[in-house]
Amino acid sequence: MKIPTHKADSKMTFRQRQERVPHLRALPLEEVLVWCGAQQDGIDKSKWHTTRGVLSLSGAKFMNWSLGVGGGGALDLVMQVKGLDFKGAVDWLAQQSDRAWPEPVEARAAAPVGLRLPAPDPRRLGRVRDYLVAERGIPAALLQPLIQAGSLYADSRANAVFLLRGEQNLPVGAELRGTSGPCWRGLAPGSRKDLGYFSVPAEPRPALILCESAIDALSCLALHPEHGCISTAGARPHPRWLRALLEQGRRIVCAFDRDAAGETMAQAMIALYPTIQRLRPEAHDWNDQLKARAGSAVKPCAAQPAGQPSRASTTWKEEPASPCHTPSINLLNQDEKVI
Repeated sequence: MKIPTHKADSKMTFRQRQERVPHLRALPLEEVLVWCGAQQDGIDKSKWHTTRGVLSLSGAKFMNWSLGVGGGGALDLVMQVKGLDFKGAVDWLAQQSDRAWPEPVEARAAAPVGLRLPAPDPRRLGRVRDYLVAERGIPAALLQPLIQAGSLYADSRANAVFLLRGEQNLPVGAELRGTSGPCWRGLAPGSRKDLGYFSVPAEPRPALILCESAIDALSCLALHPEHGCISTAGARPHPRWLRALLEQGRRIVCAFDRDAAGETMAQAMIALYPTIQRLRPEAHDWNDQLKARAGSAVKPCAAQPAGQPSRASTTWKEEPASPCHTPSINLLNQDEKVI
């Protein structure tokens, strides 16, 4: 179902407010509290400090212990924290929602023919964020700019959706990652990964590290924040956009997984583009390396049972880790300057 939208600086009619109420009420309370300027407690993650007192969250319900008043849903929360009436809460929350998630709606309108991006479901965003932070060890600070730009969102199945962007920053596809049950990954139907890629951060960097997935790119950025990181959406030696980056004078490093497939594809890429250097993660992939450094603070992710089909239309195979003996350029040696 299409979610009704309006420009943030326009006035809604009575009917427009009615249409938006169910969607606005279902927005994740954690996100709404951030918009309200609240601060999450450093110890109890369900507790938030607001200008109207201390709140505790339990799913879609909240309790203000300072005032002794509770409620349910994002609209009730805004009415209490911001001191607004129902109409004011609808207008305020609609503005914040439009600013936080403008991209997916525009993305579908400008998408290439055949591309079917999953519809965003803000109610599932909390699950996606928890998965990436708690189970994948990715710092929450890296996720918020992506969420605000619409480059990362949740669909109705609580899958993480990472947009691939091409010319003029328009979406040309999306990487999908399951966050519930067995781990799986794939691409949105109609994705054109030769026309664009997922990259972090938004600010341009002179050196770029190529990784096999969006999660690996985020993990690599967490480990090496001074560089830009790109996902090739699977190990492959000759993405169409790679030559243009090299012609811009960008320094490129191929950091595919430390396994047989990653090694083969990396060497094929270097044979095509000799200026590209090889960099291997210390573990099987960059996320494994990031989780290893975090230790027991990161929950394990359940492996997908053999033979189980992915819920995405296109998937790339997870290869078992294997030792690589080909010499590589150690760009990340502690005694040397990184890249």
